[in-house]
Amino acid sequence: MAPPRTMPLAGRMPGRRAGPASWALVIRYAQCSDSGLDPDQWFPVSADTSRARQEAAAAIAICATCPVRGHCLTLSLRHWDIGQHGVWGGLIAADRARLRHRALAGRMAGRGLSVVRGNDT
Repeated sequence: MAPPRTMPLAGRMPGRRAGPASWALVIRYAQCSDSGLDPDQWFPVSADTSRARQEAAAAIAICATCPVRGHCLTLSLRHWDIGQHGVWGGLIAADRARLRHRALAGRMAGRGLSVVRGNDT
C-alpha cells in the first residue's frame, strides 16, 4: 500500500477556485485516483437518489477523507459538461444538480454565489 499523500501547505488555497491550480491539486491529491475501486462504482446507475447513493457508497466514503474534496466539488459545478456525471466531491449527480440549481437561483436573485459562473446553463 502506498503511503498517504499529503497536500503541501501551499496547495491549501483559501476559497474554492476552478482554474488550472485547482485541477492540478485534484489530479495530484485526489484519493479516488489510487483507490482501487472499480470505475463503475463512481457512476451509480439508479435514477432513484437514495439508491444511487447506496450504489456509490464506497466512492463516497473515499471522498469523505479526501484533502481536495472541496476543490473537486467546485470543479464539477463550474465545469458541468463533465461534472454532471458520477461522484465528485462526495456527492452524486442528483445532489450536485440540486446544489448547482440553488447556486444559479441565488445568483439570479442577486445573492452573488460564486460556485457557478458565466456561460453555464
